[in-house]
Amino acid sequence: MRILVVGGFGTIGNKVSAHLKSNNEVVIAGRSSGDITVDIADSSSIKSMFEKSGKFDAIICIAGNSKWDDFNNLTEEDYYIGLKSKLMGQVNLVRIGQHYLTPKGSITLTTGILADDPVIKTTSAALVNGGIHSFVKAVSLEIANGIRVNVVAPGLVEDSYEKLKDYFPGHIPVPMSKVVKAYERSVLGKDAGKVIRIYQ
Repeated sequence: MRILVVGGFGTIGNKVSAHLKSNNEVVIAGRSSGDITVDIADSSSIKSMFEKSGKFDAIICIAGNSKWDDFNNLTEEDYYIGLKSKLMGQVNLVRIGQHYLTPKGSITLTTGILADDPVIKTTSAALVNGGIHSFVKAVSLEIANGIRVNVVAPGLVEDSYEKLKDYFPGHIPVPMSKVVKAYERSVLGKDAGKVIRIYQ
């Protein structure tokens, strides 16, 4: 298979890319580095990426930003960071990317535990994650050519534990091997419109 991984050099992305490379052609896209560059907050950048890279059998997105801060500190513009990048960025990858997928291809998006179990300073991020979950369920009812769209929602992953543990007291880190398998399930399985939760 020819697989595009947007965010393939990140904490989760590098593990997913390395796993899939053993049996597939993996093309890594990043904002400033990779086989090809893309800014998912800019739909024209997404379209340009696909025009340069050609067709894929699967698209995976493990990218997107959102602002973490106390609710009373968040401005309207702060919310737009996540809405434009992580939410609309992934929506636009589906909207545009469907035309660069082989029939019965798959698109896998990424959220996290915050849609179901938010912690402090994550009002914006939780809003974005919940929106993506609803989008995936709805778009799967309409998208053509047998394309499957799913979203992987990891909990606090073990490789980010030291950096984020103070935000997630009592949370059990999720092994990276389980997270990688969730992406494998979405790409190689038959799920469609699923939120694949890996919370512990």
